[in-house]
Amino acid sequence: MVVEYKDNISIISINRPEVLNALNIETIRELIEAFDEAERREDVKVVILKGSGRAFCSGGDLKSVKDNIKKIIDTAKEAEKLILKIQNLEKPVIAAVNGYAVAAGFNLALACDLIIASENARFGEVFLNIGFHPDTGGTYFLTRIVGPYKAKELFFTGKIIDAWEAERLGLVNKVVSPEKLDEEAISLAKSLASGPCKAIGLTKRTINKALSLDLSSTMKIELEACSITAKTEDFSEGVKAMLEKRKPIFTGK
Repeated sequence: MVVEYKDNISIISINRPEVLNALNIETIRELIEAFDEAERREDVKVVILKGSGRAFCSGGDLKSVKDNIKKIIDTAKEAEKLILKIQNLEKPVIAAVNGYAVAAGFNLALACDLIIASENARFGEVFLNIGFHPDTGGTYFLTRIVGPYKAKELFFTGKIIDAWEAERLGLVNKVVSPEKLDEEAISLAKSLASGPCKAIGLTKRTINKALSLDLSSTMKIELEACSITAKTEDFSEGVKAMLEKRKPIFTGK
């Protein structure tokens, strides 16, 4: 695992390029700790998650578990904690996807808030190719993005799709050339980090909760978040800047 901090951004790199960044239980725990640290640090406003070498993440490390059922389930439980950590973190997380993002690697990207993909990115829910049920929230994320019929197709067939198809399906925010991937992710992260961070974090929380709530319940959460953001310095600055016809200068407070 490699973690860098710069310009209010935490850049977390899965660093197992020799196995296309496959996830074993140790790597998953390191990722959880990296996100815990990003949550603790007030100077971190945005997180970028990426993979070293030729892939984002090729899923679970099958060699590390083999046919040990207990180890398989223990690893899946740790991966579940990681997915929930990313979803519950009230800071935006950007997945910068190069090469393969398959199985748990695909779902790890889907757990993030925004996905920037290089032209060589490839995505796939390949669990059933080895007779294993999908985990890491794949059935939750994919179904809500592409609908049940397309989700079933992608799961049942294990089809690998390219970055352009992923973008067409709404799975990816933007496709860029491989050499522009890091630059694009950092540019987006800087833009978000200079925004009203408290309001962004609360909006992330509301959208994620809205996926399983009715309209009335969602509007109740919106109102609660409105009452919080109305008391922030950023809101005062935003209103003042609008009245003065200038760009606001947010501080995240």
